[in-house]
Amino acid sequence: MASLPALPSPPALPEPPARWPWVVFVAIALVLVVAASLAAADIGRARAVATVRAAAENAATLAIAVLRGELEKQRAVPLILAHDPDVLQVLKGGDPRGLDQKFDGIARETRSSVVYLLDRKGLAIAASNWAEPVSFVGSDYSFRDYYLKAMADGTAEQFALGTVSNRPGLYISSRIDGPEGPLGVIVVKVEFDRVEADWTALGGQTYVVDARGVVLLTTVEAWRFHVERAFAPAEAAEIRRSLQFGAAPLDPLPLVRGEAGEGGLLRAAGSPPPADLRGRFVDARRPVPTTQWRLEVLLPVDRAIRAEQASLQVLAALLLMSGLGLAAELLRRRQRAGVRLRTDARIKAELEQRVAERTAELAGANDRLLEEIAERGRAQERLSDAREELAKANRLATLGQVTAGVAHEINQPLAAIRTYAENARAFLARGDATTADGALGKVIGLTERIGTITDTLRGFARRGSGTVEPTVLADAVSGALMILDAPLRQAGIRPVVTAVPRDLQVMGRRVELEQVLVNLMRNAIEALMASGNLAALEAPLALGFRAEGDWVFVTVSDRGPGLSPEEVAGLFTPFRSSKPKGLGLGLVICHDIVARFGGTLSAACQPGQGCVFTVTLRRAPRT
Repeated sequence: MASLPALPSPPALPEPPARWPWVVFVAIALVLVVAASLAAADIGRARAVATVRAAAENAATLAIAVLRGELEKQRAVPLILAHDPDVLQVLKGGDPRGLDQKFDGIARETRSSVVYLLDRKGLAIAASNWAEPVSFVGSDYSFRDYYLKAMADGTAEQFALGTVSNRPGLYISSRIDGPEGPLGVIVVKVEFDRVEADWTALGGQTYVVDARGVVLLTTVEAWRFHVERAFAPAEAAEIRRSLQFGAAPLDPLPLVRGEAGEGGLLRAAGSPPPADLRGRFVDARRPVPTTQWRLEVLLPVDRAIRAEQASLQVLAALLLMSGLGLAAELLRRRQRAGVRLRTDARIKAELEQRVAERTAELAGANDRLLEEIAERGRAQERLSDAREELAKANRLATLGQVTAGVAHEINQPLAAIRTYAENARAFLARGDATTADGALGKVIGLTERIGTITDTLRGFARRGSGTVEPTVLADAVSGALMILDAPLRQAGIRPVVTAVPRDLQVMGRRVELEQVLVNLMRNAIEALMASGNLAALEAPLALGFRAEGDWVFVTVSDRGPGLSPEEVAGLFTPFRSSKPKGLGLGLVICHDIVARFGGTLSAACQPGQGCVFTVTLRRAPRT
């Protein structure tokens, strides 16, 4: 607020003013200055700590995002490689040299440290570092937890110090199963040098500890494998015997926390501490999702405290100077027996006007802020709506390929309905109620057919419940045939379908089972259309089934051009397709759906003779 203009001094009084009020005024002013300085220091420290703590929370959020991005990317690698045909071939006795080179390429693409394969005894038989002096090939890792837990549970993760490379990293492993049991374990070692470098850009110091409080990742290399609390000698000896952290002494972190009155700030222990660890730090601790790790960010706070305290002390001094100056002026005016009362009233009115103007400005700013908040909320709602619409469009993408045929199928009964309705009206006009009733009966049958078509498509578009349950196989087969009825008619294909008993149930979900059958039959239709000699083929498409014990086998066979052995080997590999414009994801999705049901999807093809896809499903328990 601008200072008031100076007013002309009143004429001197005949008697000098008393001195004692000024002595009291100076004493009060000194007390106020000291109190304001101390209060500004306390408030400045609290505000600076709060600001830096918020910055530390934000930095922790960013650091976790960087770490999770790397973890999720690397976790996908062993899961995909566990189903790779080349890996299975090597585990069954094939030559691992080609797999070494493949692992090398994958490690470079995914920025993994090492990708390697262990047989069922824990011996490394292929590795991306096969050509390096520190190659893992031939090393025995059966003592490692990531091998033992993967063999027992299917997957495992372990952070440890490499016994060959002597470099720390996270080992992510996945078991590879065969018909007769586990074949081996695929392992990806991830080193976090890039992540730690990215954390450095956030400022301060960042580190991650495991459930026992051991520092795994850190921007301070000297802190690696330190602990938050001192271990008992027996516990520390057990950890060292496991070789998880090599010969690390497992010393406590050199950090001490101050008193609660100082905000509980941390400082480095030892004297003198390193240059980048001097002073006090604000800490923010957050759990790392999908792990048992915790991430902590330390941000220096001393400079922020000094700056905030100086800023508030200057502001307090300016306010005190203004206040004390005004008080001195008021005191001088009071001593002069209330001279210039009208001027004081004018000054008061001016101050009230300025306060009102400022209040109005603040109210306007508040209204604008509320409007911006409301607009952001509306924008967020629009964004959520757009995401839902995009997800819905993605779920309906498969239906887009049969829309034209479905419209044709519906238009035909609609035209017939119109004809029968007009006939019924004419028969009623003639008084022929029996014939009119027959025409209306046909109208009802046609409307039921339209309802069947639309109900089938609606059920196909609806998202599944996600629970594997007994499912009537005949319903899934009839639903898939209903969806593909128009494309089959347009292609001139009459599939040979083996009748399925109504009491035969399999474990699955009807909507997703229909999706698998629609995908397989649609691929067969496209293959037959591409062959060019559809008219010359007898029974070009067949859908059959057989039940053997606890399993049910559903087959989709065609007499199209077939596939080569190389193409068959890559059918269930993501982004590998035999179609010119195919993405290579349809059969991968079908394979994953059947696997979630507890079954399998396999293919047998012969060039020039067609393909047979077999869906193996668990038979539902008989009730």
